[in-house]
Amino acid sequence: MGGENFINSIEIAAASEQETPLVPEVAICFENKLYRGNRTTKFNAEHFGAFVSGNYPVLAEVGVYIKYFGDQIIKPNFKKLKVHKVLDENIAILKLFLVSTRILSEIHLQPQDLKRLSWKHLALVMPRPYHGFLNLLKDAVEDGIILFNVTQCKGGKVDIGKYETSVELGKIGVIGGYDITTESAVTKLMYLLGCGFPKEEVERLLQISLRGEMTVLKLSGF
Repeated sequence: MGGENFINSIEIAAASEQETPLVPEVAICFENKLYRGNRTTKFNAEHFGAFVSGNYPVLAEVGVYIKYFGDQIIKPNFKKLKVHKVLDENIAILKLFLVSTRILSEIHLQPQDLKRLSWKHLALVMPRPYHGFLNLLKDAVEDGIILFNVTQCKGGKVDIGKYETSVELGKIGVIGGYDITTESAVTKLMYLLGCGFPKEEVERLLQISLRGEMTVLKLSGF
């Protein structure tokens, strides 16, 4: 299977039409399917179906011939490749479950701890917060910390304001990650913060698709 994946990857990477790549984006080729890289999560280390793209269809399927799904593939921008080398790693991921919420919040989200550890930014994956925890989040936002709420599910989305719990999160300034994966959320935060954008601009760009990582409006110019 490994050799087949490698051969398929090379063939897809080399495929072009009128000197334009058929798939001008970062992708994962595995078990005869091509997934968008920033939409894909590895969820099994033993089975052949190791990857899942819960919120976005595959870009291509390999059979006797390779079938490309052009409507799902990002169109080339014909710009020279630009490598972004500056990434801000000063972020943290906090995964919670209902029973642990109180304990984790008391241990990890005390404002003095945030300041001591210099956690300017926080990628947050959170279920149902209780009142005291909301106050801690509110203090963190007021202290300049960016809170990015991402679902822990393999499929689905975070929709701030749709449900009662998320209404309160929206009021205190938590940013909804919609259907972005945790891996892409981390990478996106590191990239945006590394660009040196002010907090307000980072929060705006977190809610816009830059490279097809979210099913929302795509921003031109990036």
